Amino acid sequence: MQKTLISLCLIFTAFTCNAQELFCRISVSSQRIQGSTNRTIFSTLQQSLYEFVNNTNWTNHVYTQQERIECSILINITEEINSGEFKGTMQVQSQRPVFGSSYHTVMFNFSDNDIQFKYNEYDKIEFNENTHTSNLSSLIAYYVYLILGLDYDSFSPRGGTEYFQKAQKIVSNAQNEIGPGWKAFDGNRRNRYWIVNNILNSRYSNVRSAYHTYHRLGLDRLSERPSEAREQVAQALTDIQKVFRDKPDPYLAYLKLFFDAKADEIVNIYSQGPMPDKVRVYNILAEVDNANESKYKTIKESTSEF
Repeated sequence: MQKTLISLCLIFTAFTCNAQELFCRISVSSQRIQGSTNRTIFSTLQQSLYEFVNNTNWTNHVYTQQERIECSILINITEEINSGEFKGTMQVQSQRPVFGSSYHTVMFNFSDNDIQFKYNEYDKIEFNENTHTSNLSSLIAYYVYLILGLDYDSFSPRGGTEYFQKAQKIVSNAQNEIGPGWKAFDGNRRNRYWIVNNILNSRYSNVRSAYHTYHRLGLDRLSERPSEAREQVAQALTDIQKVFRDKPDPYLAYLKLFFDAKADEIVNIYSQGPMPDKVRVYNILAEVDNANESKYKTIKESTSEF
């Protein structure tokens, strides 16, 4: 009996240590590709990406199955430029559980509308932190590190720095890549280059701090101490407001990342609480995320004060 228990413990320990950081759903859509293209290449690509993301050790930390970060990557291939070379878009999302509840909060929700990569059926997807192996592996690894960085930032102040630096190194290694999105002058100021540049820019440090305040001191306490939690969320928004007023650059890509993930959630958080708190938060939001101002108006219109 004792030997059986020891064996089970060893099996469980091995299973736990082998658990990677991500539980990521991968989808590759190719509906817009017509003609004689071998359709099986897309299902093979999807499977290869699934194995690459979910079976790679992205950190030196040990994760249990329950601790894995849930995320999704949707690649929509819109054009085959040459045989085995594709253009398209990529939607990346991640979430994290909120302490004391069954609720999961969206951490990252971003559409990269200008991706380009080469892939031949059964190609092995390989990644090396120190060199640009391929545009495909660099694209995926870049967003994996953003997902990790944001998640770690939410649990400890600037806890994700290591992973943002890895993402920045991927950008640096890709500067000779023909594919778009890696350079400062590619497209607009919301491309891969500028997103991680913003995150690591000291002028955006208050946004980094806000991720921890909002999640660990706010959301994670909402079920037990709602009034205190809402106050911490308001403090996080105040910190973001300071960055907005400082205007490190005219595009503020990092702020857009935050509100693309959080706008609806903030409305739900402040559907309850004292009216003065609602007015205060609405005024901040109407200033820093004016594009969603009509959505935020519902905060003031809610009459619940529990």
